[in-house]
Amino acid sequence: MNERALEGLDDRQREAASALRGPVCVLAGAGTGKTRVIIHRIAHGVDTGAYTPNRVMAVTFTTKAAGEMRGRLRALGIGGVAARTFHAAALSQLNFFWPTVAGDSAPAIVDNKVRLLAHAADGIGMSLDTATLRDVATQIEWRKITMRSIDAYAVARPGGVGRLSLQRVVDLQRAYEKLKDERRQLDFEDVLLACAGMLEAEPRVAAAVREQYRHFTVDEYQDVSPLQQHLLQLWLGERRDICVVGDASQTIYSFAGADASHLLEFGTRYPDARVVRLETSYRSEAPILDVANELMRDRPGALRLHPVRDAATDDVPRLSAYDDDVAEAHGVAVAVAAQIADGIDPQAIAVLYRSHAQSAELLRALADVQVPTTVLGGRRFFDMPEVRQAVLALRGASVAPLNGGFVDTVRDVLRSLGLTDDPPPAGGALRDAWEARRALLRLAEEAPDEMSLRVFTDDLMARAKDQHEPTLRTVTLATLHAAKGLEWDHVHLVGMSEGLLPISYATTFEQVDEERRLAYVGITRAARTLSLSWSRGNQGRMNRTPSRFLQEIGNRTLRAVDGSTSAGASTARRRSATTSRPPAQRR
Repeated sequence: MNERALEGLDDRQREAASALRGPVCVLAGAGTGKTRVIIHRIAHGVDTGAYTPNRVMAVTFTTKAAGEMRGRLRALGIGGVAARTFHAAALSQLNFFWPTVAGDSAPAIVDNKVRLLAHAADGIGMSLDTATLRDVATQIEWRKITMRSIDAYAVARPGGVGRLSLQRVVDLQRAYEKLKDERRQLDFEDVLLACAGMLEAEPRVAAAVREQYRHFTVDEYQDVSPLQQHLLQLWLGERRDICVVGDASQTIYSFAGADASHLLEFGTRYPDARVVRLETSYRSEAPILDVANELMRDRPGALRLHPVRDAATDDVPRLSAYDDDVAEAHGVAVAVAAQIADGIDPQAIAVLYRSHAQSAELLRALADVQVPTTVLGGRRFFDMPEVRQAVLALRGASVAPLNGGFVDTVRDVLRSLGLTDDPPPAGGALRDAWEARRALLRLAEEAPDEMSLRVFTDDLMARAKDQHEPTLRTVTLATLHAAKGLEWDHVHLVGMSEGLLPISYATTFEQVDEERRLAYVGITRAARTLSLSWSRGNQGRMNRTPSRFLQEIGNRTLRAVDGSTSAGASTARRRSATTSRPPAQRR
């Protein structure tokens, strides 16, 4: 029983999962099984009696990742572990201790920072557009997560925001804080600040938290901000039972305060820390890893990834050049359609890009070749009206006697709501609704034979709470930031040109280095095939050059293809001129 959680781990994973005491640092490259190590390390600690489940806190950065942790721990028979985001953990502690400390309930949380900023601006006679308000909100967030006062912010960021002078930005921030206090509210960053302040000011609260949580694991540690690191230290106190897991090469949130030095200097803070390097990739085949390793060669903290399996083909990743963005989108769409025609499941394919603005042309091109798509970061699955309607209808059907088998009942309910045997054309709202209902039916078809409709709907509600969304059989479109932590068999990374990747406003060495890490994240999402592409311009401006990252990678690991000469490029440009409506409006 004590060895159960270690079964199936490789030597390095086993070493990390067996290190249950003292400071531990796991440097885990892309696809090396870091989440598996985290889960099995906690399970091994519980199995051996080293951990009591309710005294373990596993901290991560997204609600979805925390929900996945809880689900995977439950699958191993481990319940009671607090798997939460930093903000969820801090808010829970505030809500629990605030009545004792302050004598009343905790303040409410601001639901819309930009709207509150607009009210604050009105109060001091400033009329600002939404874009400017968003930029100021970003500055407020940066100030707080780097633990600066407004005066210290003015010294660190003296340039102002857009057309707003520094003094006006400072005035607006002071008005925002004043209005927030008057309304007795906390914003997202205040939750961490208030929790840290409470732990510093109230020794009995700090003692209670440290007594409750004795073993900490922090995932994605390279993304920890100064404020989060400060709060983590307060949670720990004098204890040293902490395990951090991360990859410096995947630090892509420096603009939001993430500081990889916390990961890279962990061994300096804890000279006796056990450091384990996970460099065997179970995701990507050798040719893809060659590209990734070349891109990050000699970068600080970079891991050298090694494949665990041979490549299915001898082809190196493909690099295509196109005349313009329309031709690039069409070329990628044709390639994706060909993959699907060859029998590849659409859900195994992703098209990744640097910014949301690049998605419009891709959506049009994919709709033109009848490829169903889902944009990652759009509406959450369980927030879709069609899904909410279906779950309520299934819940209602669960209280009546089944007229047939469980799966048949689910199918009948979904058909009554609009599910058909044949899908509508790709590229519209009707297809999105069809894919959502079909995903619910697929969950039912994959359920155990003994499943009841009541238990099935209970499971759907639990999934909604944990954001454990079913997989849609569609091609995924996503920004590189949104794609982090995910993987697909086949990845198309578009826009590999100067001005797009690296983005035009990345001018300093540090900013360009962050763009390189973004490219690395995109490349390492691919398991079997990788296609990179770039175009020479957009709307008649043919002045782009290939990304410097392509030059750094070199042609030894990439096979160049001139996409501008491919059949259909000129046709794609003519089509674009006559089908400029969004795909959702075309039938």
